[in-house]
Amino acid sequence: MKHPTLAAATLLAAALALPAAAQNVAIVNGKPVPKARMEALEAQVKAQAARTGQPVPPEVEKQLREEVIAREIFMQEAERRGLEASPDFRAKMDLARQSVLINELFADYQKSNPVTDAEAKAEYDRVVGSQAPAAGAKEYKARHILVEKEDEAKAIIAQLKKGARFDDIAKKQSKDPGSGAQGGDLGWANPSGYVPEFAGALTKLAKGQTSDAPVKSQFGWHVIRVDDIRDAKAPELPSFDAVKPQIMQQMQQQKLSKFQEELRAKAKIE
Repeated sequence: MKHPTLAAATLLAAALALPAAAQNVAIVNGKPVPKARMEALEAQVKAQAARTGQPVPPEVEKQLREEVIAREIFMQEAERRGLEASPDFRAKMDLARQSVLINELFADYQKSNPVTDAEAKAEYDRVVGSQAPAAGAKEYKARHILVEKEDEAKAIIAQLKKGARFDDIAKKQSKDPGSGAQGGDLGWANPSGYVPEFAGALTKLAKGQTSDAPVKSQFGWHVIRVDDIRDAKAPELPSFDAVKPQIMQQMQQQKLSKFQEELRAKAKIE
């Protein structure tokens, strides 16, 4: 029979050992591997997953445990060989310490200076406002036939005046691979989306009118026809809720960049 005092002491020692064991992932060669180390690695994995939008695999905890144990094994071997005393290691550790500390600084700044919903909404409204078309702006539904030589373009204009179909000629002769197969159709567009020479000629034409002379651009010679004209419309933009995360991330980065610039400006560099 065990001595009652000895049994009580054994139970007490076991009870006191439980919290310590719970704080460790494992014991490697007699040295505890703290659970906090695995939790820090897990936080990095989750942060990376959040940035990329990828889910964290359910088996990640087991993988992380194996990872921190493996790191402890390798670290102990490096220490046994005395590698931490080398100048090369010390230089790398200094750089690593800088990186970690700088990241902590930036994380602390972002935590203390978050982008508010009001700031994000104001930025969204500013972008939406900038996309609104200018007063009186027009959009053109145009067609064109692109050829290499001016004489070719002149001959096409002559054919059109005699009653030839614009789309038929475009399909046969246009060098523009995008619109040629569509009978020269360029769809609805703001003139600012075209090269200046093309845009200048386009805006001089009325609805249903074809250019009387070939128009030269960097691409070749154009014959242009305007099928329709309408008041310019503001582009359809996603809702604020749909783009709010991207806006807040972008604005947070802008704040951080400004903070970095301010620190550089205040620094005394000799």
